[in-house]
Amino acid sequence: MDKIPFTEIGLNKLKKEMAALKSIERPAVIKAIAEARAHGDLSENAEYHAAREKQGFIEGRLLELENVISRAEVIDLNKIRGDRVTFGTSVKLVDEETEEEKIFHIVGQYEANLEMGKISTSSPIVKGIIGKSAGDSAEVATPGGKKFYEILSISTIDTSIL
Repeated sequence: MDKIPFTEIGLNKLKKEMAALKSIERPAVIKAIAEARAHGDLSENAEYHAAREKQGFIEGRLLELENVISRAEVIDLNKIRGDRVTFGTSVKLVDEETEEEKIFHIVGQYEANLEMGKISTSSPIVKGIIGKSAGDSAEVATPGGKKFYEILSISTIDTSIL
């Protein structure tokens, strides 16, 4: 099975989510199911069906989290040099066509959040720039066609954005 790269902070967030699902959400939904059952006829009991649906979601999410956490590989960000684009680096790029500058923070797929500039190692942009250095140009295959970026700077990721 493939390992999944994580920052320590990102993995801890998933572990906290799993603990909350097990200790808070799961018992609450079990109680809601029991209360809904007490109302009688289950075939027309919307509360019961909603609680069962929520229970299915919780159990599915727990299975996913257990799988991901068992395959997690924490990457020590203190060992990242920041001279090449890798997991755990922040990259400032310029689109060579539009001259638009962007900053991306390279993280694992379960930590990605595009609104915060955190993009996954499996994204098309990262696949096109991984291993490159500042000053290099990169051709990136995107769903909208080929894009060309120049890497302006690379630094180790600031853990406060995680």
